[in-house]
Amino acid sequence: MIVRELIGGEVVSIAPGATLADAARRMKANGIGSLAVEVGGTFEGIITERDILNACADDIDLDTAHVEEWMTPYPDTFGPDTSVEEAATWMTVAGYRHLPVLEDGVALGIVSIKDILWALTVPTVI
Repeated sequence: MIVRELIGGEVVSIAPGATLADAARRMKANGIGSLAVEVGGTFEGIITERDILNACADDIDLDTAHVEEWMTPYPDTFGPDTSVEEAATWMTVAGYRHLPVLEDGVALGIVSIKDILWALTVPTVI
């Protein structure tokens, strides 16, 4: 299996100038733990639930702090044809819980460690 098969639907993204509160609300509304940060459809980085948690722990006002201050710019990424096994190894060794999947610089989606674990442990239904 390849990571392309784990991507469903459209990429949920946010602009770097949005507030952390906006990012948290968007994650909650979509039931996800990270967002692609994009400007005009161009991938710029990733903001995760962990980033927002760190901001909260630092007593940052989520209504005034901006995504660009807390996001990871130009993070490691997977290509869509990366095997799930390779992705699992990479994410485990690096300690990542979310990694964007890009093709020709365009974000196709973000895979989570939960997606990877599911792909490795749930038998394929034929």
